[in-house]
Amino acid sequence: MPGLLLETLRGKRADKVPMWLMRQAGRYLPEYRELRAEKGGFLDLVYDAEAATEVTLQPIKRFGFDGAILFSDILIIPYAMGQNLEFLAGEGPRLSPKLVDHALSSLEAVPQRLDPIYETVSRVKAGLGPETTLLGFAGSPWTVATYMVAGEGSRDQHETRAMAYRDPAAFGAIIDAIVDLTVEYLSGQVAAGAEAVQIFDSWSGSLAPAEFERWVIAPNAAIVSAMHARYPDLPIIGFPKGAGEKLPAYMRETKVSAAGIDETVDPVWAAQNLPEGLPVQGNLDPLLLLSGGEALDHAVHRVLEAFRDRPHVFNLGHGIGQHTPIAHVEQLISAVRGWKG
Repeated sequence: MPGLLLETLRGKRADKVPMWLMRQAGRYLPEYRELRAEKGGFLDLVYDAEAATEVTLQPIKRFGFDGAILFSDILIIPYAMGQNLEFLAGEGPRLSPKLVDHALSSLEAVPQRLDPIYETVSRVKAGLGPETTLLGFAGSPWTVATYMVAGEGSRDQHETRAMAYRDPAAFGAIIDAIVDLTVEYLSGQVAAGAEAVQIFDSWSGSLAPAEFERWVIAPNAAIVSAMHARYPDLPIIGFPKGAGEKLPAYMRETKVSAAGIDETVDPVWAAQNLPEGLPVQGNLDPLLLLSGGEALDHAVHRVLEAFRDRPHVFNLGHGIGQHTPIAHVEQLISAVRGWKG
């Protein structure tokens, strides 16, 4: 029997609202911090399938969320494409060589770097009950490309946006290569046991409308089309953070199965403007979860009320912050599960 989350992502509305949280396996959990200290660096943890499985399952054991999302990182794709990847303490990820200075053809692919991720998926699936949906994921081509081009994250993605304007053919080749490998990567996760997948487009909000159409909508549509050709019943959540008013077009044109929406989108507006019947996921501000109190309860109820007439997966508008108190997560769970829709 499919879990509540999986059924909701397939378009069935139930009285109970399923929930999971982006970055639910992470630094706000003391058990995660303990294991991370034992294993060393972040990438070491990701590539230790036994440890990555434990991390993925930690929030399920503690909170009983309806979905378990694979513990990994979106930059596994460029790592498999041949870039060097390291995570620097206090500075974030670094990729080399930067593609703003080097051609894509200078990279030598290392596809076996994906294999430990599939092993983690398989192990997690074996450790879950049927009531808990296993979610795989990948970064969207635009967001992944911003790191590949610049070699690191940035606030406005200026180097990548400039390259896309200056040499759209070269940048398009990078996007196409990411699309192709992402389809294989997500397919590998599904073959290993993932029941649904999410495409994270963390930096889609930095693009003007025409560029959004070209570098966000079109590549994601290609991924969704290829995945649904292979797995027609696979729910695919599209999460274009910062899309704003471009969100309805993204959902219609990519044909994703569910709309992941960030905290800047008014849930009432989303309910009125997204395609009718499309499942939605979101969209509590992570800072409200950090703050707790009456403001948290009020905001939770507003989100739940806004989406009461369509399939809804409760989630945050982005990842949970590392300093979020466990008690506030428990307050959130109580508010969602105690809601009478």
